[in-house]
Formats: sequence, structure tokens, C-alpha cells
Amino acid sequence: MREVFITNHHVITSLGFDSASNFKNLLEGKSGIKKYKRENDAVYYSAQVDKSKVDKEFSKIGDKVKYTVLEKMMILSINHILKESSLKITNKTGLIIASTKGNIDALSSKSEFYNEKNRAYLPQLGKQIQDFFNFENEPIILSNACVSGVLALAVAKRFIQSNLYDNMIVVGGDLVSEFILSGFTSFQAISDKPCKPFSKNRSGITLGEAVASVLVNSVKDSANKNVFQIIGGASCNDANHISGPSRTGEGLFLSVKSALREANIEANEIDYISAHGTATNYNDEMESVAFSRLKMLDIPLNSLKGYYGHTLGASGLLETIMGMESLNHNTLIASKGYDELGVTHPIKVINKTIQKPLNIFVKTASGFGGCNTAVIFKKIKNY
Repeated sequence: MREVFITNHHVITSLGFDSASNFKNLLEGKSGIKKYKRENDAVYYSAQVDKSKVDKEFSKIGDKVKYTVLEKMMILSINHILKESSLKITNKTGLIIASTKGNIDALSSKSEFYNEKNRAYLPQLGKQIQDFFNFENEPIILSNACVSGVLALAVAKRFIQSNLYDNMIVVGGDLVSEFILSGFTSFQAISDKPCKPFSKNRSGITLGEAVASVLVNSVKDSANKNVFQIIGGASCNDANHISGPSRTGEGLFLSVKSALREANIEANEIDYISAHGTATNYNDEMESVAFSRLKMLDIPLNSLKGYYGHTLGASGLLETIMGMESLNHNTLIASKGYDELGVTHPIKVINKTIQKPLNIFVKTASGFGGCNTAVIFKKIKNY
């Protein structure tokens, strides 16, 4: 079976417009979370991207008024991947777009795209990006709640292994809109302060926005020294509840177990867990139960939500990229906001950024509707 690699990556977040600057800020313990006001003047915390900088950068490659903010961010990120990799788009190049809500903000009467009723549809988002780069194949739209970003990597892996594609661009993104804020507010899930994943003092999620993209390839790029192989991946839905995670962690447990089986490794060979860690009482507890059942309590674990907030459909992809940077630098990033363990099982939350030899990590994600995904990555040295 074909081996599958990630050879290039790029992110746009509240902490920077490339992967390197983002990881540098993580090393320095900087968070992109700030205080904002909603349309009704209610105060909330969020990690948001500088839109003026998005427009400034996009003006170098296209007409900024023709595209939504999310489209511009996705195009900028993909453009960086294409330039860095010198990839030539052919009929064997695929495009996967992962997003929870896409251009949902176009439904607002305040949006400049309000009169374009179809702009809020996910296929239209895909068409805008396809047409900009002249992708020959119709984009695959993957919208599966908060596992969308990392699930897209598992899907890309299978497409390449089935020989349908030789390479795939995977891009994930979501913005913080009034629609999103209203939804999570109705769940009483938004924290009144920056989120504190896995902490006893946590009080809910902080929302964030980001775009992340990777090039998934059937061949190692010999010119790139920072290559990762996708060695295992699985997604299981426990159908527990429309919004509440399983109390037994069944879906996450089965996802990680299946990913380990495909990777042909044991749980103790994982050096690091990049957890979902939303900082809600139910999610964090569920993850501790699942990792206990998997006998992974001794493996260092963190959540990056304290730096980026919950970036929804982008989160799994963004956190995968930062996980790869962690392994490249042999550095475990502290889980920001963590102080005292607030879950039943003694997971090994990273409370201080440290250096340590790292080779393999697993990225997990869980979302509404009982969806769960785990993908395992292995560092490949090119000399």
C-alpha cells in the first residue's frame, strides 16, 4: 500500500501568518485570545485574525472585494503551499476543504455578500477556491463538526492510497461570527474568561478563528527536511447525543484503538497526544476516560485551545501542524491555562514547555453528533 506524507504546511491565525511564527509564539507562551464586544455590546473572549492584514496580503494576488474573508484566508494559505512546494496542479491533484460553517456570515444583513444568497453554501466556497487556482477536480467538502480538519487528513490518506490522487491540498478554516457566538451562547458553553483546558477551574470554551493547509503527498519531498508520514487514522461515531460527548469515551476510544492498529504500533510508542481539550466540563472529562481506557495516562498531553481558542473546523488541522512543529523541535508545548487537574483520570497534562526527543504523535478530535477522529503521525528525517 502506498505510503502517505505531509510535505508542506501553512497557517493563518491570531498568532501569525505562517507556521514558523505561530510556533515561535507558542514557545514564548503567547496567546492570541483577547477581549471583544458582540453586536449587543456583550463582552466575550476570542482569538481573531487581523482582517486588515488579510486584505493587505490578498491584494498582492487578487481582487479583495470579490472574495469573503474566509475565502481570502484559504486562498492565501493554499497559495503559500503551492509556491513553497512548486506543485503543478494536474488531474491527479485533489482539493479537500474542511469547515464547520464556511461563509455562514454571508447570511448577515451586514455582510457585503448578503445579496448573493448562494455564497453561504459550502459548495460555493469550494467553487471559489477551485476557480482561483484552476483545480481540475471538483473540491471535496468535508463538514463534520469539530473533527473536520483532522478527519480531512485521514480522508486524503485514503484517497491517495486508493490511487485516485497522487497529492491533495487540504485546507480547513472557520471564522467567529455572530451566528457561531449565538449558537454556543445558547448552550451556555462560552467561558467568561480565556479557556483553561483540563483545569479544575475551567468554565467553558473560547472561540477562535484560523485557516490551516497542508500538502498531502504520495512521495517524500527530498528537498524538504520536515516531512511527516501519516501512519494511521480512524473515525468512529458513538451517536451518544447531538451535542454531548459519550460518558464512556467510546467513540474516541475506538478511534484511537483503530488508528493504532492501522499504524501497527502500541499505545506506549506514542510520544505525545495533541488532545481536543475544549475546556468544557463534559469534553475534557470524556477525553480523560478514553485515554485511561487506552492505557495512555503516562503520555504527555496538551490542548492548544488556550492559545488559539476553539477554531472549529480548522482546529484539528491547525493543531496537527503545530504538533508537527513540536516534533521537529523536540519540544512539548505547555497547555496554556492549565493549573490544577480537573478531570477524574490522571492524564499527564504538560504544564511547562520542555525539550524531549519526539518521534510519533497522535492528534485527536471530538465533535457534535458523537463524531471522533484520531490520526497518527511519524517524523521522517531527510538528509
